This record gives sequence, C-alpha cells and structure tokens, in this order.
Amino acid sequence: QVQVEESGGGLVQAGGSLRLSCAASGRTFSSYAMGWFRQSPGKEREFVAGLNWSGGSTYYVDSVKGRFTISRDNAKNMVYLQMNSLKPEDTAVYYCAAGRDSIAIRKMLTIGSWGQGTQVTVSS
Repeated sequence: QVQVEESGGGLVQAGGSLRLSCAASGRTFSSYAMGWFRQSPGKEREFVAGLNWSGGSTYYVDSVKGRFTISRDNAKNMVYLQMNSLKPEDTAVYYCAAGRDSIAIRKMLTIGSWGQGTQVTVSS
C-alpha cells in the first residue's frame, strides 16, 4: 500500500505557475506508477498526468500538455507536478495516487486511499 500527502496548492493569477508535491510512504513506492488527478466542483475526478516507476515515461491529458510536467524522486519518495501557464479552468483540488502501471493510472485504478488533496485556484 502507498499513502500520499499532497501540498503546494494556492491562489495564482492566470498565466502563473505552481509546483505541487506529493509525499508518499511505503517501501514499494519506486515500483509503482504514479499520477496526478483533479476534481472541480460539480465534476468527476479526472486524470491529469502520470509517469512510470522510473519517471522515464510520462503522459498527460490533452488539456495540460505543454504546460504541466510530472516528475518523481524515488530516493525521496516524492512526486511533483510543475504547472505553468495556468488557466482558470485548471482550478480544482489536485490529488496524487499510485497505480500498478500506466493503464491503471489513466483509468484511475489506484492503489491505497486518496489523500486530502491540495486546492489550486487560478483567478482570471
């Protein structure tokens, strides 16, 4: 099992940047794919970005390609989401989670419980 804690959210103007962090527990962290997800009020949670166990393969939802970058540091059990050129439609609670592979991440078939998430608000 992997437990996670997200941080780094905040209020930012459109066009600004934020870096989200995800601290994960568990000795098997480095064997899992990881992903970032988000949920806006009144909407279902959606996949945003994911990467494989080594970080060598990354993938994104079309709406964030070229603006967001996911990365991980297995030595520190950390996953990051660098968000640039933020738009008001990026406003959401952002969550990270582990999955067995990229297919599981894309389908949000995650391992362990969801964390509290971190709120990102982008003003226009």
